[in-house]
Amino acid sequence: MLDLPTDLPADLAPLSWLLGVWEGTGVIDYDAPEHHYVGEFRHRVSFSHDGGDHLNYSARAWLLAPAPDPQPQELVSEMGFWRLSRPATAADAGPGLLPPTASVRARTVDDVEALRTSEGDFEVEAAIVHSDGVSELYLGRVRGPRIDLATDAVVRTAGAKPYTAATRMYGLVDGHLLWAWDIAAVGARLGAHASARLAKAD
Repeated sequence: MLDLPTDLPADLAPLSWLLGVWEGTGVIDYDAPEHHYVGEFRHRVSFSHDGGDHLNYSARAWLLAPAPDPQPQELVSEMGFWRLSRPATAADAGPGLLPPTASVRARTVDDVEALRTSEGDFEVEAAIVHSDGVSELYLGRVRGPRIDLATDAVVRTAGAKPYTAATRMYGLVDGHLLWAWDIAAVGARLGAHASARLAKAD
């Protein structure tokens, strides 16, 4: 059974270990046809909730300049929503601003346990929008303190750089949030792109 924090909606229990603001550093190492990208960056990630059945996600990153230049360069920022995958019902709002057509009942731990797969994990989805005109829909699984995601769809504006697919992994290890992000972008196949180790911010 799930150990449900008392202040969270039941649907967020499997994702509750993500909550908080995380800060740290990471490395970029991506080999594209016309350029090899490498560097170190500072990263700040926030997972929060506002009472709904989803987590609010935001992330910012800054490329750390080599000495003697002390000024970091801001990289692409992200915003989005993470939630467990489940069929929408008449008690759910949407699409758009459409209200529910059935009475709303608070979901319980038992409702969430019914979503557990035969492998013992939960299906999860994350919709993430980048400040450079890229939008991603990830589908994946959460099992304990680990999440594995892969893009189901990528949409980009006419002015955005080529970007076609990605995978992400998040894990809680010794109180730190570790993540790795593989991308297929700027003419390269899916491959390792960035990773970081983050600690809870004070």
